[in-house]
Amino acid sequence: SPDNLEWARRKGNVVERFHRSSYAVGLKNKHSGTTLLQTHGLNPADYADHGGAFPIKSHAFGVIGSITVSGLPQHEDHGLVVSSICELLGMNPAKLQLPPPA
Repeated sequence: SPDNLEWARRKGNVVERFHRSSYAVGLKNKHSGTTLLQTHGLNPADYADHGGAFPIKSHAFGVIGSITVSGLPQHEDHGLVVSSICELLGMNPAKLQLPPPA
């Protein structure tokens, strides 16, 4: 749906800001009992720490972009991105997957 484009933008902003997957940032905040607004003053209208965005890193340049999906439950969005990157690179996704929600 058109709303998924907005979710993708907000998740991508998290990756751009923290250079970590949006799901990892969200799990850290959930574990700490905080939000991006509380810890960094980031407006939820512009930042979503929900799964589905993952940084693309270069050894020479650091983070050069991100890949983002939206439309599934956040753990599945994250898993889709990780498995897609791993397939492209010939890697085992189990090494990069974060744990499912508790």
